[in-house]
Amino acid sequence: MRRFKDFRPAGVIPATLLALDHDMSIDERQTRRHLRDCALVDGVAAVTVNGHASEVHACSFEEQQQILATSLAEVGDDVPLINGIYADGSIEAARIAAMADREGASALLVFPPNSMAMGGQLRPEMALAHYRRIADATDLPIIAFQYPMAGGLGFTFDTLLALFDEIPTIAAIKDWSNDAMLHEKHIRTFQNLPRPVNVLTTHSSWLMASLTLGCNGLLSGSGSVIADLQVALFRAVQAGDLKAAQAINDRIAPLSQAFYAPPFLDMHNRMKEALVLLGRLDKAVVRPPLVKITDAEIARIGQALKQAGIGRDGALPLAA
Repeated sequence: MRRFKDFRPAGVIPATLLALDHDMSIDERQTRRHLRDCALVDGVAAVTVNGHASEVHACSFEEQQQILATSLAEVGDDVPLINGIYADGSIEAARIAAMADREGASALLVFPPNSMAMGGQLRPEMALAHYRRIADATDLPIIAFQYPMAGGLGFTFDTLLALFDEIPTIAAIKDWSNDAMLHEKHIRTFQNLPRPVNVLTTHSSWLMASLTLGCNGLLSGSGSVIADLQVALFRAVQAGDLKAAQAINDRIAPLSQAFYAPPFLDMHNRMKEALVLLGRLDKAVVRPPLVKITDAEIARIGQALKQAGIGRDGALPLAA
């Protein structure tokens, strides 16, 4: 049953992590605790599950259904739940989308299938076919995940416009174009269409700069650790309070440098370690091919948390 029928993706949306036991099975108790820590932060608009941050690439269909059902049971009455749609085949993607609708998700975050860019070139008609399959399976609002063009999975500007025309349930994009000029073009154009499409930034390594361009929200894995600081930053930018935004960004910066350092793929692995250091998770277990980071890197994360003034219950009172 849908609990937030008129939900439109906007505002601050953390992408939550997945707690695992030492045998790599899902630790439901810790996952529920983590969901509460993210979802119940004042100012959070929604939370995302079954995304990159929750290692969806390593989860079966049944596990994804379990994660969504558990998440809805824990916080589904408090905030809208966005469910990731991660699959290389469009038929499987549509099956996941239909499941998410039945379970009670409020929106979908659709990842581009890796199969669309073999050889480094994406055919626009394949993107349209993929999204049509999903839209035929459910009328839930869709957030289209925009990847960097350099990796072969990014949609061109014209392809995105065609998707918006063909699939009216696309309500937002999660913009990871990693190109400031193109990002600004997305914001200026898509949010001013006759049927506006919100731009949710996921440029978490340069979040303040991205938000000041006019994004209507953010969808970020680092929100699993610093949702309260992201809310404060978003509010300051929305209010046009540059001084306050800069002060908050000064606290976010050490963690951005720690989380998003090379190799980039370890970002969510690092966030789990941060939550252990904060006492918000008991252990930081990841599924292969991800592997545990070194003690030296964990120490650097601990130092970044101190620099940012983050404690067990969140950020210390903001000077701003």
